[in-house]
Amino acid sequence: MSASSAGLLPATDSTVARRRRLWREIKDRAFGQIMAVGGVAVIIAIVLIFFYLLYVVLPLFAPASHEALATTAVPGGTGPRTLHLSTEEYAEIGLRLTDDGQARFFRTADGSIAAETPVVDNGEARISSFGAGRPGGLLALGLDNGTALVLQARYKVSYPNDRREIRPEIARPFGKDAVVVDTKGSALAAITVEGDSDRATIVALSNDHRLLYSRRVKEEALLGEGEATIKEERLTLPIDVPNAERVLLGHDQTTLIIVKDDGTFDYYDITRPADPKIVDHVSVAGNGHRITDIRWLAGGISLLIGDSSGLVSQWFPVRTDANQNRLTRIREFRLGDKPIVQIVPEYARKGFAAIDQDNRVGLFQTTAERTLLIERANSALLRHAAIAPRGGQLLIEDAGGTLHVWALHNEHPEISWRSLWRKVWYESRTQPEYTWQSSAANSDFEPKFSLTPLVFGTLKAAVYAMVFAIPLSIMGAIYTGYFMTARLRGYVKPTIEMMGALPTVILGFLAGLWLAPLVEAKLPGVFLLLLLLPLFVIGSAWAWSRLPGPIRHRCPEGTEAILLIPVIIAAGAVAMGLSDVVGAALFGGNMPGWISSHLGLTFDQRNSLVVGIAMGFAVVPIIFSISEDAIFSVPRHLTIGSLALGATTWQTLIRVVLLTASPGIFSAIMIGLGRAVGETMIVLMATGNTPVVDFNMFQGFRALSANTAVEMPESEVGSTHYRILFLASLLLFLATFVFNTAAELVRQRLRAKYSNL
Repeated sequence: MSASSAGLLPATDSTVARRRRLWREIKDRAFGQIMAVGGVAVIIAIVLIFFYLLYVVLPLFAPASHEALATTAVPGGTGPRTLHLSTEEYAEIGLRLTDDGQARFFRTADGSIAAETPVVDNGEARISSFGAGRPGGLLALGLDNGTALVLQARYKVSYPNDRREIRPEIARPFGKDAVVVDTKGSALAAITVEGDSDRATIVALSNDHRLLYSRRVKEEALLGEGEATIKEERLTLPIDVPNAERVLLGHDQTTLIIVKDDGTFDYYDITRPADPKIVDHVSVAGNGHRITDIRWLAGGISLLIGDSSGLVSQWFPVRTDANQNRLTRIREFRLGDKPIVQIVPEYARKGFAAIDQDNRVGLFQTTAERTLLIERANSALLRHAAIAPRGGQLLIEDAGGTLHVWALHNEHPEISWRSLWRKVWYESRTQPEYTWQSSAANSDFEPKFSLTPLVFGTLKAAVYAMVFAIPLSIMGAIYTGYFMTARLRGYVKPTIEMMGALPTVILGFLAGLWLAPLVEAKLPGVFLLLLLLPLFVIGSAWAWSRLPGPIRHRCPEGTEAILLIPVIIAAGAVAMGLSDVVGAALFGGNMPGWISSHLGLTFDQRNSLVVGIAMGFAVVPIIFSISEDAIFSVPRHLTIGSLALGATTWQTLIRVVLLTASPGIFSAIMIGLGRAVGETMIVLMATGNTPVVDFNMFQGFRALSANTAVEMPESEVGSTHYRILFLASLLLFLATFVFNTAAELVRQRLRAKYSNL
């Protein structure tokens, strides 16, 4: 009697059976659809992540552009000559200072006068020279009676009725009276000023070629009671300047540049004005060319020099091997082939604008060595230009009495492929180098956004981790999947896979606070362990082979690895025990110090060796698990057939098992590599996070992932720094994609090659 006829099972054509088959089919289709939707959703999420990263990063490489906002008549007319042109922070109010002694504040939108102030009374002497300090700083008017007026444009912002109101004024921080620069009363042919409202230095060139120095310091009364007193120092600098054309003070008020009419200039240190020291004599323009304009780049370290050939060159002091500063031409920017009329540095960034006699307007960035914009103005000869403090607007005055107001779209000028990937010669550095330094404590800082040391650190961490993890995990997978007994494998494999669930922050914590100090203290023992461990294992294997058969046969085949545990522990104990003895005998008791003094290698406690060990433990479970599954999944008939044909166990392993499992093993290695490249917490906690390009295993590094984790909370949304961090994330995303794609392609080729075994 059949089971269905006995009532134990429903008949295949019964209503119950049909319902069960229908329900099973519905569940299969439903779960199939769910899996399909889930897979597509994952792909869509990955694609969206990619495009969002791309959306944030692309503005970094957008070219600069301009837009004409207004074209108005020059405030005050074309009669007086413009000495100075500038704007306040919001570029709503501009200032035009002219040689008739008038300061005119005007609205940039329409050129209308907002305020007009005479700075030189009719009864005073006439203006003979003009000099300006750093952008937004002091202004100096040299007069023909040997005196000078020190001025400063100030803008008071208020919000009556919730509307911004700007009230401009011309202040005289050192009093209304003119500053006596030359007691002989000679006209000041050239003048320069630097400082602030409390401390200022003036250097002027008289008509009879004397170099005059005047320093004024405002001293506040004790406890703020009473009026401030002004302490003045005045002298004639003992410098012979028969052919000087102009003078320029450094931002620190201790550096003096004297420009000559033969295309050269002298660079002086006037820390002690009575005893100035010449630092360098520089020839800038050759072939009969002359210097047409010279300005300090933002920060006061670099000089921008324009000449009559249309070239603007950047110079800054470089420390030589003889420990002397020498002004060095770092880079050049070509605007055209006509003389440079004016150079206009940006207030805070390392960029500048320039105009020439061919009506070209150029926008440049020094660090990135970029020519951002060159535009030829359709107007009369350009005479003067000014850039807004925020860098968003450019004012240009031409000889026809027209004022052009341009809006500049130039958000991230300091980024270029050169600055990201090639060596850059940064200010105050002795040579070009790869540097990541995104911020500093002062406004003179030059951002350094080289990704090369970060990519190098990422790859360095991955290489050291894989060197540690690949032999350990692959060999362990081979033994577990091919030699180990099923019962022991049931304990070993889950235990190692559980290691993968250990939070990496724990591994980073242990690596930084326990492993790193241990490696430093027992460094000879660490290297001794690399020698003793193979010797102990080989020696124990030889001793095991010499034991009588009855003793060896008591250990079941496939469980011999258990006997190696005490051997490995003993090797580690001996190596650590001999560490101090070997260190004292060979390295004077201080191997890290010996490495630094004898090998010239920097030793950091948290270094690449420590990271490699810690990250190796994080990667081992991934590579081991996938590789072991691939080896264990090799069909048994292949191994049995190989053995039956006379091959040994090792021959079968190498020529059959590993070849068949090679696609899975390769995939395991590539997935482990992707895991190592993207690791964050271990490299963050176990390295010094120093972005350097150095193969030294005893030095730290900074990886892309760790850098993003550290600096993203401090970055301003939408800033260059913010977008660079997203670029780092995009690089990690693409690296993972490339590794996984390469792994899949190679796996498919290996599978096709060895599938017929």
